[in-house]
Amino acid sequence: MRIGVLTGGGDCPGLNAVIRAVVRKGVSVYGHEFVGFRDGWRGPLEGETMPLDIQAVRGILPRGGTILGSSRTNPIKIEGGVDRIKENLASSGVDALIAIGGEDTLGVARQLFDRGVQVVGVPKTIDNDLSGTDYTFGFDTAVNIATEAIDRLHTTAESHHRALICEVMGRHAGWIALHAGMAGGANVILIPEKPFDIDRVCEYVESRFRTRYSPILVVAEGAHPIEGQMELQAGELDAFGHVRLGGIGEMLAKEIEKRTGKEARTTVLGHIQRGGTPTAFDRVLATRFGLQAIDAVHEGEYGTMVALRGTDIVRVGLDEATAELKTVPASRYAEAEVFFG
Repeated sequence: MRIGVLTGGGDCPGLNAVIRAVVRKGVSVYGHEFVGFRDGWRGPLEGETMPLDIQAVRGILPRGGTILGSSRTNPIKIEGGVDRIKENLASSGVDALIAIGGEDTLGVARQLFDRGVQVVGVPKTIDNDLSGTDYTFGFDTAVNIATEAIDRLHTTAESHHRALICEVMGRHAGWIALHAGMAGGANVILIPEKPFDIDRVCEYVESRFRTRYSPILVVAEGAHPIEGQMELQAGELDAFGHVRLGGIGEMLAKEIEKRTGKEARTTVLGHIQRGGTPTAFDRVLATRFGLQAIDAVHEGEYGTMVALRGTDIVRVGLDEATAELKTVPASRYAEAEVFFG
């Protein structure tokens, strides 16, 4: 078989490990041939490819990012986009496609499968918000990076007696904020799933200062206050209709200074969280996903996504995998709230 591989959406530590595993096993065990599509869905849309053989994947296991490139191109929103993809796959001699991505990339994969494209999905997102899998690769790396940043913020916060806010990624799900905040000993964690009360946040800040310690607040980029408490800025939309977020940390700092009289500073980690080399956990998980993805293609199990359930890699339907986001449950947030203030 000739199999296409693409990586869509935001880059993520571990993408190259998936590509490497797919190609290594696909070539050496099954004798398949591979072609890489450049820059997410733009590749099959525009017919932009690159060679993808064993030589091409040597040495990429520890590398962050993706050798294939990525984009947020949405072919469903482009007139005739699906037909163009099908035509380009046929002209390239591609029999099946492995799509590595998050909710948006796999949502497109599901729609393409419904329209006759033989596709298998691999879950990728640092946000860990895909409901079909216990964990996605990239999440562990992002949490470790954020935790190290929080550890460093503690010392400078104590030196200057300031409230320090660490803004992390998380549009609709606060998994990074929750895990990094708990691991880093944050005094307040704010997530999109639970609108925060700015008065309560300021009480936590003042309580921490009263103990002669400086507060650390971890806030997900999608966190928002109870309606009417603070005015948030509206951002522009991307190709999938998502608002480009950022800035909640700075707004929070201004409110804390105004309400408490204490200095507050913000550190926005942004793309640092998803750049650089993946952790050992993410390298292993990504490799296992890649091995199972090529097995699924070889066995003709199209319309599925490989997923982690417990310690096993299983296959779930793309419908199930993209049906809803996996958000932080109230019980998990309640565990973290014990340490607020």
